[in-house]
Formats: sequence, C-alpha cells, structure tokens
Amino acid sequence: MSLFDHKVSELHSMLHKKEISVSDLVDESFKRIAAVEDKVQAFLTLNEEQARAKAKELDEKLATEKEFGLLFGMPIGIKDNIVTKGLRTTCASKILYNFEPIYDATVMQRLNEADAITIGKLNMDEFAMGSSTENSGFQLTRNPWDLERVPGGSSGGSAAAVAAGEVPFALGSDTGGSIRQPAAFCGVVGLKPTYGRVSRFGLVAFASSLDQIGPFTRTVEDNAYLLQVISGLDPMDSTSANVDVPDYVSALTGDIKGLKIAVPKEYLGEGVSEEVRQSVLNALKVLEGLGAVWEEVSLPHSKYALATYYLLASSEASANLARFDGVRYGYRTDNAKNLIDMYKQTRSEGFGNEVKRRIMLGTFALSSGYYDAYYKKAQKVRTLIKQDFENVFEKYDVIIGPTTPTPAFKIGEKTSDPLTMYANDILTIPVNLAGVPGISIPCGFVNGLPVGLQIIGKHFDESTIYRVAHAFEQATDYHKQKPTL
Repeated sequence: MSLFDHKVSELHSMLHKKEISVSDLVDESFKRIAAVEDKVQAFLTLNEEQARAKAKELDEKLATEKEFGLLFGMPIGIKDNIVTKGLRTTCASKILYNFEPIYDATVMQRLNEADAITIGKLNMDEFAMGSSTENSGFQLTRNPWDLERVPGGSSGGSAAAVAAGEVPFALGSDTGGSIRQPAAFCGVVGLKPTYGRVSRFGLVAFASSLDQIGPFTRTVEDNAYLLQVISGLDPMDSTSANVDVPDYVSALTGDIKGLKIAVPKEYLGEGVSEEVRQSVLNALKVLEGLGAVWEEVSLPHSKYALATYYLLASSEASANLARFDGVRYGYRTDNAKNLIDMYKQTRSEGFGNEVKRRIMLGTFALSSGYYDAYYKKAQKVRTLIKQDFENVFEKYDVIIGPTTPTPAFKIGEKTSDPLTMYANDILTIPVNLAGVPGISIPCGFVNGLPVGLQIIGKHFDESTIYRVAHAFEQATDYHKQKPTL
C-alpha cells in the first residue's frame, strides 16, 4: 500500500504521531516516479535536490513544533505554465525551453507558506492549447488506465501524475475544461474554481478572461484542503475577487437532503455516448437515494458555446502570446537577417501548430472589418450563456451532467481533425464562459476507463459543489479504484 493511498488528514495525523517523516513522503513520490514515469511521462522537470533538502528542513521543524498546517510536508506537482522561482517553466513549448523565472506565482507563494513541497513541473498541451496533451513540444503523456490512450488536456500531466500515484496533489489550469476533462479521463477529482477565486498572478496567460488555476486530488476532501490554501484576494491580480474564503472542509457533511439538482437536456443529448449517459443517470439515482431531487432543465445557448469560446479564447491568446518574440527571454532563432525576420522566424520555429492555428484565428477575429462580425458577437453570446446559468440557479442548487461525451480516446485518434478535438470540451466550456465553478469526480467505468461526473455551482459557491461531490463519493467506491501500471 502506498502512503498516497491515505487522505491528507490521515498523513497529517501520521506526521503528528511521528509514524512517518516528511522525507518518507518525498521518498515515496520519487520512488514511484522512478517506477512508472518511463510509461506515463507526466513530468517535464523534476525538483529532486531542492525537494529533499526542504523535506530535511521540515523534519527538523516537525521535531520541535507541535502545530502545523494540513499541507505541511505534502508533495505536489505543478503544471508547467505556473511560474516557479528558479525552476524551469516551459509551458511545454520550445519557445520557453530554457526559461527560469525569477519570481513565484501567488499560488506557489501560498503553497510554500503552507510548507508543501514541489516535486516537479508537469507536462501539458503547449501554452494550455489542447484537449489531449498531444500538443506538448517535448513529450507525450499517457493515460495510466490505458497507456494507448490520452490523459486529456491541457493539464494531462497533472491528472496522470495524480492517477499514477506519483504525487497526491497537483495544480492545473482550466480555460475551457483543462482541469475537469483530464480529471474525468484519468479518474481523479479536478476542480475549476469560480473565476477570481484563485489568483492568476504567475500563471502564463492563454485567455485572461477564462483562465483559472485549480486542484487535482484523489479525494474530494483533499481537493477542499488544497483549494483552501491557494484561494483568496491577491493585490497582484486585478481580477482576483475580494470574497471571503469559507472553510471548505466543514461543508463536507454528507447531508444533501432536499438539495435541488438541474440536469440540462443539452448535456445528455447528441454526441454523448450511451454508456456515459447511463453512468450519469446512475449517479443521479445515488444522489436521489441520499435525499436530493433532480429535474431536467434547458441551457438553450449551450450549442453556441464552442464557437463563442474558440473566437474569444483565440483572440485573447493572439494578444497574450505577442510577448514571445525572442527579444527578452526564451528561444531566439539563429539565422535572422534583421529584426522583423528575427520576430517571424523565432515565432515560426518556436510555436507548435496548434498555437499558430489559434493565434491566426484570434488575429483574424480581432482584425478591422471582422471585429464586429466575430469578436463582438461572441462577447454578446457569452452574456446569453452566463444568463442561462443565472436563470437555472434561481431555482436549483447545482447543475449536473457528464464531464466529457466519451471516456479517454486513443493517442493519435483525433489529431488530424482539430474540430473533433475541439468538440471534446463541449460540456466544460460553458462553465468557463459563465465564470462559475465546476468539479469532475469519478462516477463509473466504461470498458475499464473512468467516466467523470460534472457538478457545477453558483459563483463562489464551491462549498455546495464539494458537499454534493463528497456525499456521492462517500456513497460509492469509484474513487478507490486505481490503475494497474
């Protein structure tokens, strides 16, 4: 049995009783990485020397101090688009292959203050653009449940590392489903918090009005602990919300009697496989058995979410990625004749195909003559999508549906067809457009592959999402299943 089969509260108690040390936890992580990383390939950079040094330091602290936080000494993996001082941060792109940040992201500062230990940086789709982690500029991460399948994306490395037992926690980022979709594919718990709940300072921007950092864990309780630490107002991020951070763990009562659940008919319609649909209906039966009630509703503008998202996200990406030009940091071409040539060749050689595709789409949507027809119209539709959610939340506590239309697909199966790949985020994208929180938890298996249940809540009401997710988790044992590697 791995130490990481225990919940964080159990590990905390074992540390308190001196049954284990922080060094034991860090050893467990690197031992597991040595055993399975050649198959999974979740990590881009390991932080072994510093992690072991910090573990020793914390063991000394452990010997003298009686009180310490719940994340004390806990190993964590970090998606490679979250900047880490002195630790290579590449966004899985050739254009940042040698970038070592000189500061920490706010979430990293908060994890360091909580005495968590960074094990390394995790693979992703380049600049978080993708749904399968096949767009990484460096390596292909595989799904621990079936090494021939993708782990999802763009936070595929984060989900795979937690599922494979390499780390008990990881951080990812979610712009259109990039935490929830890989969490579903890899059978772990992944939360996209409300926009503004967690600081984006130090998250390399893809689409600034949609990006949000969030936690991957094995259990809902662990997820709540991790969100507790990274949440809260940050003066370094003007979009960070001045809203109190509740005690998320106290919300895990298991009591959902009388809770009202909305199930959008659009989320169980065309494109969703029958097995996934059945898994969700079975999950709703479990929740009914716990005293909740559910009704079918409609989110009529959901059908426009995909087009809206790709116009807005690509437009923001084209502006955000203009800073990668070979002048100040990162990759620079060797054979440019003049400045303009240097810009063009650096970006042409440094960015991968998916990133180029989105920059071109975004630049087109923002260009004179097309701005009103595309970008402005997409902003108006975004407002309608947000209003759909607000209307439903007037009567219901949460919205529930599948996280993805199918379980994990095979490596290479969708790479030749970008539109089919984009459609894979059809159930997660509306949540980002509306800025509301959503979680994916395991709710079944189809041919041995995990299926995710998506629970969506009101703005800044992560507590209710956690309460429902935890009640379901306690009534089932899907979260206890582990892949055999």
